[in-house]
Amino acid sequence: MSTATAATVSSQYDQLIGLVRDANLLGSTSALLGWDQETMMPPGGLAHRARQQAQLARLSHEALVDPRVGDLLAECETDRALTADPLSATAVNIREIRIDYDKATKLPTALVEELARVSSVAQHEWALARKASDFTRFRPHLERIVELVRRKAECFGWPEGGEAWDALADLYEPGCTAAEVQRVFKPLRERVVKLLDRVLGSKTGPSNAFNELPLPIDAQERFARSVVERLGFDFDRGRLDRSTHPFCGGSHCNDVRMTSRYTETCLNDGLGSAMHECGHGMYEQGLLEEHIGTPMGQAVSLGIHESQSRLWENQVGRSRSFWTWAHGQLPASFGDAARRFSLDELYGAANIVEPGFIRVDADEGTYNLHIMVRFEIERAIVAGDLAVKDIPGVWNKLYKDYLGLDVPDDRRGCLQDIHWSFGAMGYFPTYTLGTLYAAQFFEKAVAEMPGLPNEFAAGEFGQLKKWLNRNIHAHGKRYRPGELCTVVTGKPLSADPLMRHLEGKLLPLYGG
Repeated sequence: MSTATAATVSSQYDQLIGLVRDANLLGSTSALLGWDQETMMPPGGLAHRARQQAQLARLSHEALVDPRVGDLLAECETDRALTADPLSATAVNIREIRIDYDKATKLPTALVEELARVSSVAQHEWALARKASDFTRFRPHLERIVELVRRKAECFGWPEGGEAWDALADLYEPGCTAAEVQRVFKPLRERVVKLLDRVLGSKTGPSNAFNELPLPIDAQERFARSVVERLGFDFDRGRLDRSTHPFCGGSHCNDVRMTSRYTETCLNDGLGSAMHECGHGMYEQGLLEEHIGTPMGQAVSLGIHESQSRLWENQVGRSRSFWTWAHGQLPASFGDAARRFSLDELYGAANIVEPGFIRVDADEGTYNLHIMVRFEIERAIVAGDLAVKDIPGVWNKLYKDYLGLDVPDDRRGCLQDIHWSFGAMGYFPTYTLGTLYAAQFFEKAVAEMPGLPNEFAAGEFGQLKKWLNRNIHAHGKRYRPGELCTVVTGKPLSADPLMRHLEGKLLPLYGG
């Protein structure tokens, strides 16, 4: 290739990246409006916000499917200088832009716009229905969402032998299929249930007294902020606020928005939620600034994203070493009320195993059973095997079968999660995949840095954060999720690290 030709192709790559960044600017603006809606927007702003979100979705989609993107992409794909090294930033961007472009061009703009408008209203109605514990209020909005996501799946299509749910799941976890999820979930459930039988059948166990201690919510919020700052979240590039459903959003690595929620009678609920979102937030802040608006500046998948939040919440936040440090911090925030609890009591309270109704408050032992319930339901919804009106009854039956619980109301049942209100079907299994990734990543980190637990006990978390920045965050979308796991740990994803983690901690606490 001549120097002139190479320069022309390089210019074409720059033009391509410019167009993609313009499209992502619109998407990031929409993300900020979504954050505002969940945290600060007055209720009267809903109708206009829905129109704003619909317009941004349309403009973003139109920018991404611009024929110029297709033309430039095709030319860049033929340039060996750009694609010879498949792991280079240019090759990764070209590969991922192609995937996004091919998907986007299958979706009618009107469908994208309608889904954005409907979901903006549905999220608001979900929050009101949840507060009133009334599924019938949310039902018509969810029925419309289901109709739209089925059309979306049909536009994408799916491989022979698959199902519509696969087309939706691929948006969140590339390559994920219902059959593969079922293959992972079935044996995992058997191992988890076996462990829970031993733990819940034990006559000994940790005290739950600390989780019943009333503490001022404002003080809890200040404490949670101090903890996530200590973990490494940069408040010059992010925020922590309150919302009905905790989440992490924002627009890029220098503007990350997290939320949590708190209850007066359980510090661990709000603290665990804040540490969970902090894991998401530090992943976003760990993406490289020079790649903002391109695939190399984006997380590889929601499963990998979830691995970061679950790791900080569980492998760190429920560890004895973390509570060794936190034990000394609590009195400054909560005075004598917290001073009377021993380290053993605090550590034990963080690791109580007790089946409950609420996923985000679930202990490590039962958490994945919550995800399995949701997977079964949304798979049936998308397939048309379950009508929206029948969700509460099926949900309650599965909670009885899986967790032995009689769900008392919709608020603590099928209305507890926000995801379906914004059309995120195919999303829930990423929570369990992330839990598996988290255990495997952390096991590898400790193998390479055996002193990590001692550092946590001293309130030092920087070495783990740097390890995650280097091994996971900085790669953007360089690797597929499974490839990244193998690159980082040397092994394909396995449930063994998670079970070693759970058994090694819970059995001693419960006299096993």
